Amino acid sequence: MDALEAWVSSTALAGGAAWASGINLYGTIAMLGLGHTFGFVTLPPEMQWLAGPGILVAACILYGIEFIVDKVPGADSVWDAIHTFIRIPAAGMIAGAATGDAGWLMEAAAALGGGGLAAVAHATKAGGRAAINTSPEPFSNWTASVTEDVVVFGGLWAALHNPWLFLGLLAVFLLFAAWLLPRVWRLLASIFGFIGRLFGGGRTAPEAVPPGTEPSSGPAPGMGPH
Repeated sequence: MDALEAWVSSTALAGGAAWASGINLYGTIAMLGLGHTFGFVTLPPEMQWLAGPGILVAACILYGIEFIVDKVPGADSVWDAIHTFIRIPAAGMIAGAATGDAGWLMEAAAALGGGGLAAVAHATKAGGRAAINTSPEPFSNWTASVTEDVVVFGGLWAALHNPWLFLGLLAVFLLFAAWLLPRVWRLLASIFGFIGRLFGGGRTAPEAVPPGTEPSSGPAPGMGPH
């Protein structure tokens, strides 16, 4: 493998792991760890802790919990809010490890870039779910949850086996996120603004009138009957 191909493969692995972790951290760890355990992929030595028995058991259990919670309207958004503080740093750590022995500077850059990429993926998922939850029926949540899992596992497969394809798809995703996120936030802002006005949050108190300046209901001086 020449230097360019090695760099592309490492970048795709770091980017794929970070992006997928921003959407489904536990599914990402389970797929990478099990794939290495059963010989479907070979992870760099710095990433092989993902295949540790304790890590795999914990990831599979938590993935099972998330698989259920992710399909319950409202509960999925609470889960996403909590995992804002888990997915992003974990994604940065995994992305940094994916660079192998490229040196601490490359590892730090990959960790920062991976954390940023995971933040975009997480915000896209969490914002989309919050918008979906404005609809009372649960079927859209189920569809979104299953679609996310398929996209995560498919994206990881591409990152591992066809890095050029994955990097192209990642560029498309980033363009899509740049288009989608402002619209989602505007929608959520309008919904919360409506709720605030509905419960009186948008009312403003009438301005106080200084004493002695109240309008008089009687005739002005000098205008009475003669």
